[in-house]
Amino acid sequence: MVSKSEIKLITSLQQKKYRNKHRLFVAEGIKVVKELLKSDFSLYKIYATHIDFPEITSEEINVVSDGELKKMSSLKTPNVVLAVFHTKPETKIAEEGLEVALDDVRDPGNLGTIIRLCDWFGVSSLVCSENTVDCYNPKVVQASMGSLARVDVTYLDLENYLRNTQSDIFCATMGGKNIYKTDVPQNAILVMGNEANGISDSVLSLVKNEVSIPRFGEIQETESLNVATATAILLSEFKRR
Repeated sequence: MVSKSEIKLITSLQQKKYRNKHRLFVAEGIKVVKELLKSDFSLYKIYATHIDFPEITSEEINVVSDGELKKMSSLKTPNVVLAVFHTKPETKIAEEGLEVALDDVRDPGNLGTIIRLCDWFGVSSLVCSENTVDCYNPKVVQASMGSLARVDVTYLDLENYLRNTQSDIFCATMGGKNIYKTDVPQNAILVMGNEANGISDSVLSLVKNEVSIPRFGEIQETESLNVATATAILLSEFKRR
């Protein structure tokens, strides 16, 4: 049996203020949980409808019923496992190679996908403005599919960070230079903006290199690309060089 206090704690972690208070976050689903178990995230507790995790001893697994798991889960259709992990202290940013910086990205699915993209393209540092959605949001954790275990996410005063960096700064705008015709360095910061408003004027004023993804359709009426989709295209082009 899972106590009412345990269920209350776990459901409270859907809110950022309680994640910050307890320094805990929730991960759901076999793939996500197994990826985090292999990482340096510290396990707090794990709940599952059966025991099938070679990464940990069966004594560490709290076996629960489908009904109990549903009470704890943030998903409409809960998976067979839910785990609670300790959040990690932010690490020092490795200011070399390619970094991605997010200016006020609000959608959890977008952030989770961008974390996964950073993992795929070997970008170890993701820096976020203080208003960007929390990387421990359950929907972000779910969308990252375990890549949160391998990408360091740091929240900071983005303007101050960009003002003091030694790296070349690039950003994606509709009026920027064609990325396919632009020389890109190995050490750079790629700034991506808010879903609705793009990059803020204060951040844009610090960027010298604006790039864009050209449209090839005959009827060029598509207003813009989703921020995660644009990030994928730009990271592929930076890494291809």
